[in-house]
Amino acid sequence: MPQRLRCEVTAVEDHADRVYSVLLRPEKPAPRFRAGQFLHLALDPYRSGDFWPDSRVFSIASAPTERELLRITYAVKGAFTTRMEAELVAGGEVWVKLPYGEFTVDNGTEACLLAGGTGITAFTAFVAGLPAGREERVDLFYGARRSDLLIYRPLVDDAARRCRNLHVYYFAERNTNGADCMSGRLELDTIWRLSPDRPARTYYLSGPPEMLESLREGLGERGVEPARVVVDAWE
Repeated sequence: MPQRLRCEVTAVEDHADRVYSVLLRPEKPAPRFRAGQFLHLALDPYRSGDFWPDSRVFSIASAPTERELLRITYAVKGAFTTRMEAELVAGGEVWVKLPYGEFTVDNGTEACLLAGGTGITAFTAFVAGLPAGREERVDLFYGARRSDLLIYRPLVDDAARRCRNLHVYYFAERNTNGADCMSGRLELDTIWRLSPDRPARTYYLSGPPEMLESLREGLGERGVEPARVVVDAWE
């Protein structure tokens, strides 16, 4: 069952271009959650018996084993995240309720993960937990506006070194630091060229709404059955 927890903000990391990661220490260990689930974050105080304050949802980027320290990453888009940018500081407090969501990658099937920007946080716990001997292939296509905003690349690279069946492809609309990634957005023509469709594969999509709509439509046009397309569409 979801729980409501007061959390201390222990750190705020500015990744530039108004993208931030936040570490939250709950007042007690968070309830058990699965890789890919999300939490609701409220900036205003919550009192038992009151209505839950205005909140937004964020994928839990930290591993399910890290129940004493939760990590989220967000880009400033709209009034709520603008408040977050202004108000979240180390030592402050927020409220969360968790866990929620069914956007979890099936461990027993072949998977193609398509992540745009902070949408990667829906996959980080799954990727970090991939065992070295996994038999099913996992392809990860990870794109951002700039190559220096591929902020979870170290985690992904570490997983790819450990897990021989994880295949990673990076994209950046603007390559600003010479990182080894392809130029441009995540597009199905490129994805198909690098990793052609296979009937046993399930596609998992997480990122900006316009990206999700484009990729979902394109997969359907290429004959991928809706049952093989799973979308993280809460934004």
